[in-house]
Amino acid sequence: MSGELEPVTISRELLERVFAEAKRAYPDECCGWLAGPRRGGRAEALRACENVQAAGDHPTATDRSAETAYVIAGRDLLELTRALDGDYPPLVIYHSHPNGMAYFSATDREVATSPWGDGPAYPVQQLVVGVTADRVTEAALFAYSETDADFVEIARYAGEGQGAGEAP
Repeated sequence: MSGELEPVTISRELLERVFAEAKRAYPDECCGWLAGPRRGGRAEALRACENVQAAGDHPTATDRSAETAYVIAGRDLLELTRALDGDYPPLVIYHSHPNGMAYFSATDREVATSPWGDGPAYPVQQLVVGVTADRVTEAALFAYSETDADFVEIARYAGEGQGAGEAP
């Protein structure tokens, strides 16, 4: 992807909306995506998705619950795939970690990587939100690096009430 390691710009207001989704879903993981104009690298809209992991449909971790994994519902995933070709495509897929930590786990990497191991499954960045029962603690944005052949952290955001201002 062109400019692969340039963080998508996410306004603090939009980030707070993602935080609200993470808190609403707690103790389960939330999931969804942020969309924006094809050119410009700025997310402007949030699309929350249903986490159907409770049904045990995770492609690599069927033994995990919705508290430790997420699977975007089929109808939501179909909409995401269709929107990739539009003028207002998904730019970021987000999900939460109810352990309060924002990191890209081995399972996150496996699911976000093409089944053929040749890059990301979708041409988007990945936002992980750390949430506890009390608050959102932090968030981090990851992008696929061709150089590293892996997802790398490209931005980190303060949690709730820890900063105003715009994320990159």
